Amino acid sequence: MTATLRVKLTVNGVAHEAAVEPRLLLSDFLRHTLGLTGTHVGCEHGVCGACTIIVDGDSMRACLMLAVQADGRAIETVEGLGTIGKLSPLQEAFREHHALQCGFCTPGMLMTATDLLRKYPLASDNEIRRGLSGNLCRCTGYENIVNAVRAVAAKRSAAT
Repeated sequence: MTATLRVKLTVNGVAHEAAVEPRLLLSDFLRHTLGLTGTHVGCEHGVCGACTIIVDGDSMRACLMLAVQADGRAIETVEGLGTIGKLSPLQEAFREHHALQCGFCTPGMLMTATDLLRKYPLASDNEIRRGLSGNLCRCTGYENIVNAVRAVAAKRSAAT
C-alpha cells in the first residue's frame, strides 16, 4: 500500500482538499480526481502543450507537475475561462475565427494565450507565434489561432 499525502489547492476559485499518492501527476489529479477533463494529456513529456494550465499566474504543463507540488497553490484550467452560455473573450475569438478543428490542443492553446494576453501586449503576429510555439497543433496550421489571439490583443489595446 502506498502512503498518501494531503493536498489543499484552489482550482478555478474553488478550494479542494484530497489525499493523493506522492507520484500522482497534476494532470491526472485534475482529470480523474476533480473531473476537470479539459486538461488534455497528449505526450506526457511536456512537449505538446495540451495539458497547459495556469499555476499562481504562470502557464505550466500539468503533466510535468505532481499533485503534491500544487499544494497551497492557485490553479486555473480551461473550465475556469467561461461557460457554454458565456464564453470568455478569447474563447469567443477562437469560435469566431475558426481557431480549432479537432479541439485536442485547444484547452492548452487557450490557457497559454490567456497567460500571454495577461502579461504581454502581443503587438505582432511574430510575438503571438513565439508565445504559442510550445503548443503543438496537428490540424489548424496555426493561422486562425494567431488571428483569434490577435483579435483579443487588439481589443484590449484599443480599450486602454
